[in-house]
Amino acid sequence: MADSSFDVVSKVDKMEADNAVNQARKEVDQRYDFKNVGASVEWSGEKILLKANTEERVKAVLEVVESKMIKRGITLKSLDAGDPYPSGKEFRIEIGLKNGIEQDAAKKINKLIRDEAPKSVKSQIQGDELRVSSKSRDDLQATMALLKGADLDVALQFVNFR
Repeated sequence: MADSSFDVVSKVDKMEADNAVNQARKEVDQRYDFKNVGASVEWSGEKILLKANTEERVKAVLEVVESKMIKRGITLKSLDAGDPYPSGKEFRIEIGLKNGIEQDAAKKINKLIRDEAPKSVKSQIQGDELRVSSKSRDDLQATMALLKGADLDVALQFVNFR
């Protein structure tokens, strides 16, 4: 019998992120507390750019964007929000989306699987994802549960379960 396997990845669905940004833009345009403060939400290349005329307002815009991301099923671990910085007469925050598992996080996950997962489970790093394999599907599901319960600073998804 062949080994069963699955891949551990960290990806943000671009369409869901786009929908969340559009919803946040609509809310910022309609809310009374954002009138006449230059508040805006927009894509700037691969990053989301937030603008407002004070640091407090731009942080409030960030909260709106985060709430929309959560509603669209995007965890905040996938967002890389910078600190507010002044730019001319306004303050800005850039939010990057994290795609792929960084090398040190992959090593940490690999070590966690080696130490705590059932012994039949093997894992290997493949670029920015991990392949986990075992003869037993039950062991793989136990490993998934272990990774979901672990306090990692990376948003994980499980794909290609076969």
